[in-house]
Amino acid sequence: MAVKKPKKSKEDIQKYKRKHRIEIVLNDFEMQAFVNYCNKYKVSNKAKFIREAVMTTVLKKFDEDYPTLFDIPSR
Repeated sequence: MAVKKPKKSKEDIQKYKRKHRIEIVLNDFEMQAFVNYCNKYKVSNKAKFIREAVMTTVLKKFDEDYPTLFDIPSR
């Protein structure tokens, strides 16, 4: 039995609509590596893959840089 997803409100649609464009330029070797990766791991949505990879890195760095009450010495 399929589970129905709740309908998104117009506010949610506008709130999460992607409207900011970022462009990157790759050299031949980087592009070939990216194409090979996408083919090997069957990445069908390249924009989603890049967006998730970037945001994962950003959020991980934010988490690492979050101020703490006590400084933990780094090794």
